[in-house]
Amino acid sequence: MKKIIAFVLLASLLALSLLSFAACGSMGDTEAIQKAGKLVVGITMAPPMNYKEGDTLVGFDTEFTKAVAAKLGVEAVFQTIDWNAKESLLKAGDIDCIWNGLTVSEERRENMDFSENYLVNRQVVVAKKEVAASYAEASLAGKTITAEAGSAGEEVIAADSKLKSAGYTASDSQADALLGVKSGNFDYAVLDYTMASNLLASAEYADLAIAATVGENEFYAIGFRKGSDLTARVNEIIRELTEDGTLAAIAAKYGLTDSYNEVFGK
Repeated sequence: MKKIIAFVLLASLLALSLLSFAACGSMGDTEAIQKAGKLVVGITMAPPMNYKEGDTLVGFDTEFTKAVAAKLGVEAVFQTIDWNAKESLLKAGDIDCIWNGLTVSEERRENMDFSENYLVNRQVVVAKKEVAASYAEASLAGKTITAEAGSAGEEVIAADSKLKSAGYTASDSQADALLGVKSGNFDYAVLDYTMASNLLASAEYADLAIAATVGENEFYAIGFRKGSDLTARVNEIIRELTEDGTLAAIAAKYGLTDSYNEVFGK
């Protein structure tokens, strides 16, 4: 009799354990981050989206992320990542989303879900001013070109016959690509217009200029894990921040009103 009772107790404990495991396994991303109290966001340093002023992280995406996190009732935790490894970090759960001027593409849709678009972007070729002026007539054969590894700029170079005639070397970041041109290590760099226009307005990059716009208009969105319920919840919040004017105000602060208006039809 004691053996039967022991067996029944053991079976009951096992059933409870399985139910508990199933409950944990069924927890959605929204519930999981709210339980953890934080939203871990994968970023790189790319002004005006995310960058440092002294020790403080600022930027359009930085403030946008904080506004969404506040609506979710959690803290935004920014984690600087290797941009070329962003998909694997997202899939592994090391980050909850990618939120750093992330360009929407069909290839990326295979590995992640996207929020609604929130800014228009385009890729531009940057060069020294004296070189940029003659870009349209120049041959790139024998020249050097760079873009951030895993970026939309890299994809544009691969798809453009003129750009891919130059010797390509990947850079670790868009900032490194731009510095490579400034230092003379590369003749050209392809990067986001949002970043290029922001940095080229500063005295530090006064000797550089945008030589051409390449590819088609792109859109920025937030990348989430495939099938994540967080996508729909954040889309709801984006609509709220659009309706109450919060997102437009952040765009104006960072000189992105035109890019914002192109998406939201303002």
